[in-house]
Amino acid sequence: MAIDPTAIVSSKAQIDPTVEIGPYAIIEDEVTIGPGCRIGPHAVIRQYTRMGRGNVVHSGAVLGDLPQDRSFKPCRSYVEIGDNNVFREHCTVHRGTGPETVTRIGNDCFLMASAHVAHNCRIGDSVNIANGALVAGHVEVGDRAFISGCVLCHQFVRIGRLVMAGGGARVTTDIPPFMMVLHETDVININLVGLRRAGVGADQIAEVRGAYRLLYRSGLPFRKALEKLAAGPVGPLVREIIDFAAAPSKRGMAGPPHGAVRAGKADQVQAGE
Repeated sequence: MAIDPTAIVSSKAQIDPTVEIGPYAIIEDEVTIGPGCRIGPHAVIRQYTRMGRGNVVHSGAVLGDLPQDRSFKPCRSYVEIGDNNVFREHCTVHRGTGPETVTRIGNDCFLMASAHVAHNCRIGDSVNIANGALVAGHVEVGDRAFISGCVLCHQFVRIGRLVMAGGGARVTTDIPPFMMVLHETDVININLVGLRRAGVGADQIAEVRGAYRLLYRSGLPFRKALEKLAAGPVGPLVREIIDFAAAPSKRGMAGPPHGAVRAGKADQVQAGE
């Protein structure tokens, strides 16, 4: 184990012998760090954080600090981090806000400088969260989503698999899988680049594009369009969109430019051009 002599490492932490810990880093009680992890200078890994293998934590990052929640009362709650994630300079991940609750980061994620993931979030695998993006409490982010720089994600929103949220967007409603949003959670197109990079074939991309056009460009109310989409034969990716949109939502579903399907008002909002 390579631990810089200036680092402060609790004797109650469980640290694999292959871990590297840089100057002035702090590792608190009841932290678990798996094989091959590298903890950079001045990084802080706080109590009840559990980390898998191959993670890299850069200078000044803070993982597992207390939630920014006025109702929080001291309790045992956790941050759980999978394998092969990168946490760049000064990014922050906060632990759950209730007893035995968890903020979870999957595998192969990349949190860029000054990104923030709040309490009780669920971040999938291969998710990118760019510089200055802020993910509020209880947000769910699907695999391979890309949250661009300075995006603001409202608490309790759901972000589907392979979604692209463009720079500076305000994500205040749920985003179905494979969509691209800008501005006020305006669905402007499918995430074509992301789909191609994920190895999705042309036929499946065409099906996703057809679903997008029906849901967001047909002029039908969103729920009527969703019913029409579900009534026809669909492939697995379109079925994923249908299941996501039909699931319970606290924030409602993202809409087209200049409109959104708000929680409790989905049938009244038009999904026009």
